[in-house]
Amino acid sequence: MNIQSGLTLRPSLFVRIVSAAFGTALALVISSSALAADQAPEVKTAAVHAGLAASVSDIKGVRAHLHHTLNCLVGPDGQGFDANEINPCQGMGNGAIPDTTDAARKQALKEAVDMVQSGLDSDDLATAQKAAADTKEMLKAHEM
Repeated sequence: MNIQSGLTLRPSLFVRIVSAAFGTALALVISSSALAADQAPEVKTAAVHAGLAASVSDIKGVRAHLHHTLNCLVGPDGQGFDANEINPCQGMGNGAIPDTTDAARKQALKEAVDMVQSGLDSDDLATAQKAAADTKEMLKAHEM
């Protein structure tokens, strides 16, 4: 075996640099896509529970599902999180709002929290159900 043939089997420095750059770019694209997708299941689950809240026929049930919606949106460390209520998004992330990096989406999710809170604050079944239905529609508009 001559030295020259041994050298041709090794990748050149240029190929190594291009491969490293491509690998790094690919990793960044994959990780940013994963971050964007992280909060999608939380938003979808929150929308489902808002829909359930809108369809329940008693105020206690509406409030329970609104709490589930809120827990998904704010996450366990968020304002309004109620550890006494179910967190149907447990294990999905830190909450849709904390997991969202897009400022416009984050603002829209905060507005959904305000709508949830208005339903929780109401003693009137129809008003709470309407807030739940409106929340569901807000969240459906921001699902990925």
